[in-house]
Amino acid sequence: MPSLADNHPASGSSAPLHVAIIGGGITGINLALGLERRGVSYTVYERSPGLREIGAGIGFSPNAEEAMKLLNPDIFSTYKRTANPNGEDKFQWINGLTDELLYSLPVPKDGFLGCKRSEILEEWGKLVPPEKIRFNKTVQSVLEPVDEGYDTNAGGKVLVKFTDGSTEKADLVIGCDGIRSRLRTHINTSLSPSPFGPTAKPSYTHKFCYRALIPMPLAVEAVGQYRTSTRFMYNGPGAHIITYPVGNNSVLNILAVISDANEWADEKIHVLPGNKDDIRQAFKNFHPTVQKLAELFPEKNEAADGPIIKWGIFDTYDYPLSKYFAGRVAVAGDAAHATGPHLGAGGGLGIEDALLLAELLHKVTKLQASDGYESEVSVDKSLERALCEYNEFRYKRTQQVVRMTRDAVDLFQWKDEKVAKDGKKYGKLVTQMFHYVWHDVDLKEMVDSAKRGLEWKVLEAALEPYEKEMREAMGGGKYCEPDEDGECIHCGMACEDRMYCQAD
Repeated sequence: MPSLADNHPASGSSAPLHVAIIGGGITGINLALGLERRGVSYTVYERSPGLREIGAGIGFSPNAEEAMKLLNPDIFSTYKRTANPNGEDKFQWINGLTDELLYSLPVPKDGFLGCKRSEILEEWGKLVPPEKIRFNKTVQSVLEPVDEGYDTNAGGKVLVKFTDGSTEKADLVIGCDGIRSRLRTHINTSLSPSPFGPTAKPSYTHKFCYRALIPMPLAVEAVGQYRTSTRFMYNGPGAHIITYPVGNNSVLNILAVISDANEWADEKIHVLPGNKDDIRQAFKNFHPTVQKLAELFPEKNEAADGPIIKWGIFDTYDYPLSKYFAGRVAVAGDAAHATGPHLGAGGGLGIEDALLLAELLHKVTKLQASDGYESEVSVDKSLERALCEYNEFRYKRTQQVVRMTRDAVDLFQWKDEKVAKDGKKYGKLVTQMFHYVWHDVDLKEMVDSAKRGLEWKVLEAALEPYEKEMREAMGGGKYCEPDEDGECIHCGMACEDRMYCQAD
């Protein structure tokens, strides 16, 4: 499928705005490649010395693949080249106590492929011009013109200050800086300046996990060729394991998720030294097949210089942002709506975010270059309206997926044992959840509707000075406010809401 950008290829002229992307993970790099395709100026600032992704394997669902195609065809072709082929186009759930098939969900042909996180990010990163990525850049603060301490010589740009003492300017800042986002904190403070206002932050879901990449010969020896050939999940009380091949079938990605009644030791640190006994204890009453998978986890990390890592699973369900932007600063991906791994949705949602942002920002550049009212609206006002559209079309869907992901892990770990053991009931719930993530979004319609909304809002902004002048000429400079009888509470005349009030 052609990219949406094919309908409006990048022009040779310089872009009228510049975007700072904070974070070089999956969402940030996809956004960068979307802007690159559309000729919108940007710079990626990554705090690490190079591109990196935490975790082992990742899969991208049909909606994510569609977003890749529309965002930039090179993203999709690189993914398909890097991803591992399916043994079967199915996602299969196993009763972890009996080793019996509980439910099998077909996926599209060659769909929901797995790959190594580090590998796919590295390959995508090669598509970004190197001069447009700056490493070792950790954000210290962000200042807009209304903020105290803003440098009035900055020309109205957003200022990004880094811990190395440098400062960069941009028309728009988008935080793709992950679950511990500095930009999320900035937006939350801007929306709720009172120290007693709501706090947006990640919180512990009382689930932790262990991840590993197991050499395929060892995995096949443990559970056989078939069980290593495609996606399987082994469910049971309080824990589950998911497996799928990556690295061109050279390794088996394995994830063990375990429920935890305790609080996390330090919510500022999401990884702790692990202990393989956690895994053994969690699966000690499971079928021998599951116990063999549990034994595949190493005692020490890959460098053999310390224990395996215990990953706390955090999300933003309990303390979400009230909206995904403030002024000309926005967040996307995990920075906006961090979710657990249980529906395989987090990466895909970030790519959907990137698609809509890239399209809206390209629309802003076109409106700024137009000859009508739209060109009379400043870039900053156009960008703020673009972020309104972004929030409107992304907030409900992404928050719903965060909630459904918690419901999914409860299902996988037998919170309701009767449902969990009933293949028909289980299959119905699983299908509904995955269908919402995979298919219940028309990405083209989302983009088209958001761009139409942006055009209207920018036109309204262009007309505001003229409307104000007309109101002042015709009356008190404000609209009527009709009561229940349709008479204005100010001038007493029969009126409608958008009529000019005649009160003095």
